[in-house]
Amino acid sequence: QVQLVESGGGSVQAGGSLRLSCAASGYTYRPTCMGWFRQAPGKEREAVAVIDTGGSSTYYADSVKGRFTISQDNAKNTVYLQMNSLKPEDTAMYYCAAEGGGTWYWGCTFGYYWGQGTQVTVSS
Repeated sequence: QVQLVESGGGSVQAGGSLRLSCAASGYTYRPTCMGWFRQAPGKEREAVAVIDTGGSSTYYADSVKGRFTISQDNAKNTVYLQMNSLKPEDTAMYYCAAEGGGTWYWGCTFGYYWGQGTQVTVSS
């Protein structure tokens, strides 16, 4: 069974940085894609960034382009989200996801495999 464990969330002031990590385990076949999603109170979950684990192509929501970077360490089965120039509107619960599910984001499907989430709070 696929397990995703996030870490690295916290509270920062606007303009600050955080790096989220997602350790993946338990899959028979390595997911083709991994992604980061976020959900703010009262809002729907939205895709933030996706990485093609085979070719390292990356995709970003317009709201985070140029500020966030998704990357991976295949030896550690870990995906990262480096978040710079954070804004109060980035405040949300951030979830790691592995490919699999019924909803398409940038050529990958998600929806079945989620981590427990890590909170990011950005104060002005």
